[in-house]
Order: sequence, then C-alpha cells, then structure tokens
Amino acid sequence: MANEKKLDCVILGLLSHEDLTGYEIKKRMDSALRFFWGASFGSIYPTLWELVENGFAVISDTKETERNKITYRITSKGRQYLKEWLELPAVKDELRYETLLKLFFANESGEETAVMHIENFQEKIINGLPFLKEAVKNLERSGNEDKTHLYYLLTAKFGVMVYETYLKWCDVAKDALKGNG
Repeated sequence: MANEKKLDCVILGLLSHEDLTGYEIKKRMDSALRFFWGASFGSIYPTLWELVENGFAVISDTKETERNKITYRITSKGRQYLKEWLELPAVKDELRYETLLKLFFANESGEETAVMHIENFQEKIINGLPFLKEAVKNLERSGNEDKTHLYYLLTAKFGVMVYETYLKWCDVAKDALKGNG
C-alpha cells in the first residue's frame, strides 16, 4: 500500500462514520480537518472515482428536493484498506507554513515586512483558536457516548495547545525583531 497518497484514506475515514456526498466531504475537510489536512474539490472527486473503481466505496443516488445527489458509502474492502493504512507507522509529519518560509528569507525584505507576516499569521491563529476551543468543549460535553469522540477530542486539544504556542512565538518573534527580545 502506498503510504504517500493519503487523500484516499482521509476520504475513507470520513466515510467510515457516515455516507457523504463529495460536497459534504469537502465541508468536513474545511471544518473538522482544516487545522491539519485539506484538499480541493479538484482532488476529492477524482479520488472518489478511484475509490469506487477499486471497490473501496460505492455510489448510491438519492433524491433530495428536485436535485439528484451522489452519496458515497465505504465498503468492507474499503474499511480493510483504511485499517491497513491506519496500522502503518506515520512516515512524514510535516509543518509547512508559508509565513515561516517568508520569515526565513526575510533578510531580503526587511523587518517591517517580517513583522507584517507574523502579525497576519497571529491574526489567523487568533481567529482559529476559538473554533478549536469550542470543539474541545463540545467533545468534552459529549462524554464517552462514542469512542470516536475521544479521538476527535485528542486532535482538537492538540490544536489548541499548538495554537497557544504559536501565539507565544508570535510575541517572542515580534519582540526579537523590534530589538526587545
């Protein structure tokens, strides 16, 4: 099993909880997974077709109002494929932030531009942190009704801790650039 291609497993993971349309998969990726994984419609739909072709998912057409929508469901073969991938060790946990890349080369643009990038990054973190904290609260309230919630809770808590650390780093970095650190 190729461990490099993970979107298929991300989609199968989402389908393992409920049947979804391509649009619903994208919505889940843009909300619940957005802090650590993302994908475009342009990559989701070809992957869905590949999953169907490989027998990992099936299509069921359902009527909703006057439009047809295509819903995808994981198969037992898909669950087995997902389980095999989940049991593999993680090959690459990477951090990729354009802000850090621009900061790394900031000698070419200067302190003012570097501080601007840090402040923009800080604003994104400040705006995302309440969503993560609310997710933690909601998941803690749901208790042990579903083991899946524990795994969601652990990832949300990770996000809160990382975001809080990012905010501390922003202050340290700005102070250093302004000669206060």
